[in-house]
Amino acid sequence: MKTFAALFLVLFLIQFNGKPCTTAVVSGKYTRDGRPLLWKNRDTHALNNKIVRFTDGKYMYAGLVNSTDTLNLSIWQGFNSAGFAIMNSASYNLNNDTIETSGFEGRLMKKALQSCATIDEFETLLKEMDKPTRLEANFGVIDARGGAAYFELGNTGYTKIDANDPRIAPYGYIIRTNFSTTGEMGIGGVYIRYVTADRMMEMAVKERRLDAKTILQEGSRSLYHSLTHVNLNSYADIPSGHRTMVYFEDFIPRRSTSSSTVVQGVKKGEDPVFTTMWTVLGWPLASVTIPVWLNEKTDLPEIMKFDDSIKDAPLCHWALTAKKRCYPYTWGTSSMHYMDVNGLINADHTGTLQMIVPFENRIFAKA
Repeated sequence: MKTFAALFLVLFLIQFNGKPCTTAVVSGKYTRDGRPLLWKNRDTHALNNKIVRFTDGKYMYAGLVNSTDTLNLSIWQGFNSAGFAIMNSASYNLNNDTIETSGFEGRLMKKALQSCATIDEFETLLKEMDKPTRLEANFGVIDARGGAAYFELGNTGYTKIDANDPRIAPYGYIIRTNFSTTGEMGIGGVYIRYVTADRMMEMAVKERRLDAKTILQEGSRSLYHSLTHVNLNSYADIPSGHRTMVYFEDFIPRRSTSSSTVVQGVKKGEDPVFTTMWTVLGWPLASVTIPVWLNEKTDLPEIMKFDDSIKDAPLCHWALTAKKRCYPYTWGTSSMHYMDVNGLINADHTGTLQMIVPFENRIFAKA
């Protein structure tokens, strides 16, 4: 019984405390407007997120922070006034040792945003870290010089993977979920969502429409499953009010997706002030993309900032409230795997996703 209890605890922690994100680094050579992109679809137990602006470093910076992180110690994706941006995905196949990881990826990213202007400076930061690092993650970075790369970081060191190298990234993008290519393949996790994202990105490159909008609307909100070939968009002809429960696992968006962000960098020679973090706070299937810029004269949008009265950012709070419409079944632990797709899309066009996209398109056009 003790062995069974220990195994159950391990599985519980993996399921609820793991960080199975879907991420990508994109070279500006292949995007629609020539600017690099940095995407993170964040899966985590910390569903309440906020955006915070900081002035405590060499550079002003802004980033995604857990709403429960009252001291703002960790950042899970962000960018700074020099045009440097960073995000991460947890990896589960880099460290072949028994050294416990710290989970301090967010603190490293905060430090990088405080002090780094370029990818080279971030690499120097990694070289100077104490070993073992107690980290196991893929860190994606872009800068205002056109740089775009991943660093697969383990206990003993790192490997840089350059998205501008056509031998490595023939279509100009690199995707990472929860494994590293320098680790042992076949272990780690989330290979299914990797394939789904790869198919979306490749098609967008070939059709010359790879940009932040495409990634967020077709990637972060993809209803296609690359292993089973199930496409939940096929349920769009069912009238509203007809509950249609589906098994919802291993799609790019998940019940545990807390946000999705794409940092759109600048071309070489452009002013870094135009760096934009397109941000979907809360469950992406029930939230709206808002652009975030850094400006000394103006603050962040109020709906992205922490509101003490609700202990969350308003946009995240509203999205999580709307999300409940898609998860009406609550009996038993297995209920978390089943979603009412009729609440997302239906023949009457009253699903949350159907109402979000037209409104969001106006935001993209205006921004």
